[in-house]
Amino acid sequence: MTPAFSSWSDFFAMGGYAFYVWLAVILTLIPLIGLVLHTVLFRRRLLAEIRQRQSRERRIRDAKSKKAASEAAGESV
Repeated sequence: MTPAFSSWSDFFAMGGYAFYVWLAVILTLIPLIGLVLHTVLFRRRLLAEIRQRQSRERRIRDAKSKKAASEAAGESV
């Protein structure tokens, strides 16, 4: 088995087609990196919104239970 390129400079030159090959590589990697970045940022934002909503629901539930407890204590006295 023989290597396709005899040196690193031959590899980067891609047999004279380096511009087209590396342009294709870059134009493939940029959208993939953008997609991964978008996914990570969207996930963080979504999790923050979920935490905020759960905190709000917990505060509402606590306020309702506190109100119900104070009404029950006021009626029994």
